[in-house]
Amino acid sequence: MKAEKRKKILIYIGLTFLAVLMIIPFYWMLISSVKLNKDVFSIPMEWIPRSFHFENYQEIWEKIPLLTFFKNSTKLTVITTIIQLATSCFAAYGFAKLEFKGRDFLFLAYVTTIAVPWQVYMVPQFTMMSKFGLNNTHIGLIMLHAFSAFGVFLMRQFFLSIPKELSEAARIDGLGEYGIFARVVLPLAKPGIATLTIFTFVNVWNDFMGPLIYLNSTELKTIQLGIRMFISQYAADYALIMAASVCALIPVVIIFIACQKFFVEGVAASGIKG
Repeated sequence: MKAEKRKKILIYIGLTFLAVLMIIPFYWMLISSVKLNKDVFSIPMEWIPRSFHFENYQEIWEKIPLLTFFKNSTKLTVITTIIQLATSCFAAYGFAKLEFKGRDFLFLAYVTTIAVPWQVYMVPQFTMMSKFGLNNTHIGLIMLHAFSAFGVFLMRQFFLSIPKELSEAARIDGLGEYGIFARVVLPLAKPGIATLTIFTFVNVWNDFMGPLIYLNSTELKTIQLGIRMFISQYAADYALIMAASVCALIPVVIIFIACQKFFVEGVAASGIKG
């Protein structure tokens, strides 16, 4: 027992050490956002600032149209997340619960696209969107993220873990496939939905290359492009850059806190059945 207890203590110490290492960059960003610019890279480093300059947060909103960038990012992220959740759940239900010819092959072919790097089809994709006249529009970016092979794979794993007997009982009671999907399967897949929501939200909110390639107008740019624009204009003002970065991080933290009780359960359950 003593050896087991010692082992557990060592594991917890190691995990605590790793957690602290992960938190340090975020803490540095946070304290740098309330320092004077000259103090950001001071040596020795001030882990607790002598004075807090919260006016940095006010100044960053005045120097660039940060509110516009936030609205654009929120619009793109919320709409894309809702659409991707809908398409992923519907497709995953078909692959997990319906029997049709070529189902497994079609699923395998679709999921295999996860292994294809975006850089491989970036140019033909851009050409296609240009011909459709969807460059420099939010609709184009939303369409590019509307379907997700990863989302379908993740949700299918959850749907497979739901006993078939529940669906069969619902069919006997007279429910159609849409009714079974909405009333039986979805309520039992809340951890999967929460997990996919977090992944999709973070991915779209933090996307830099997509908006950089497709958006040209300042009034359409996202928060990530806005921070990049600020860096190009005020390259040496690191305190304000950190303040903008903290602002950009807040929605991601809120979403994670809102869905965290399902997140661990969701990640664990997604590998139950293949």
